[in-house]
Amino acid sequence: QVQLVESGGGLVQAGGSLRLSCAASGRTFSRVTMGWFRQAPGKERDFVAAITWDYGITLYADSVKGRFSISRDSAKNTVYLQMNSLKPEDTAVYYCASAAYAPDGPGGLGARTAYDYWGQGTQVTVSS
Repeated sequence: QVQLVESGGGLVQAGGSLRLSCAASGRTFSRVTMGWFRQAPGKERDFVAAITWDYGITLYADSVKGRFSISRDSAKNTVYLQMNSLKPEDTAVYYCASAAYAPDGPGGLGARTAYDYWGQGTQVTVSS
């Protein structure tokens, strides 16, 4: 079992920044990839960013490239999502997820079906 706990969400004005954290516990040694997804009301859960624990390989959704940055601290079993230049369309519940491998098929690290453990989510609201 793996437990994931997100934190750092909140309300911010457009153009502002937030940093989300995801603390992993349990059988973390079996994990290879960590990802962030988001879900706005009435919409699908979409990929945002992912990173591999070993070499720090990253992947970003086009909508966040150049604004968001994912990083990991292996000593703390924690993954971060630094979000800058936030826009109202970034408003969503942000979920941290964990995969036991690095998916290389369609979608690569962004393939939602590869992730089998999920956090409870943290709300990010960007006001205009």
